[in-house]
Amino acid sequence: MFQRILVPIDGSPTARLALERAIDLAGEQKARLRIIEVVDLGILYRVSASAVETGPVEQAIITEVRRELDAAAELARRRGVAVETAVVRGREHRISREIVEEAERWGADLIVMGTHGRHGLERLVLGSVAEGVARQASVPVLLVRAPRDTAG
Repeated sequence: MFQRILVPIDGSPTARLALERAIDLAGEQKARLRIIEVVDLGILYRVSASAVETGPVEQAIITEVRRELDAAAELARRRGVAVETAVVRGREHRISREIVEEAERWGADLIVMGTHGRHGLERLVLGSVAEGVARQASVPVLLVRAPRDTAG
């Protein structure tokens, strides 16, 4: 039985499917849900060396992420699930490591996340956050895959 389910989202349709599955599981198990989004602003800070003002851009990104998290939390609340959200600011780690560390900090006993189902060269070039989480996590990871026509 799961009591604490972590769900990382990224605004994609696949993440939305994973969120819906996590909400269903949390409802069935009477579990708490923590919805996170990892924001990696590293590229923004590297650009700032070129005298570009990054403050407004950073604030706009964080505001949009909070909007996404609020909408996700409202969906869970409407279905009777106890939920909390967090913006996780990326540090020097890969996003997969940030997710795993957040799961450890919060005491998650399950991670539910979407996977885009990339293969071959595309996966090699882009990497796979979901694969990284599955390899590093000390708790079970439920990967939710999008139907072929929406994966992407």
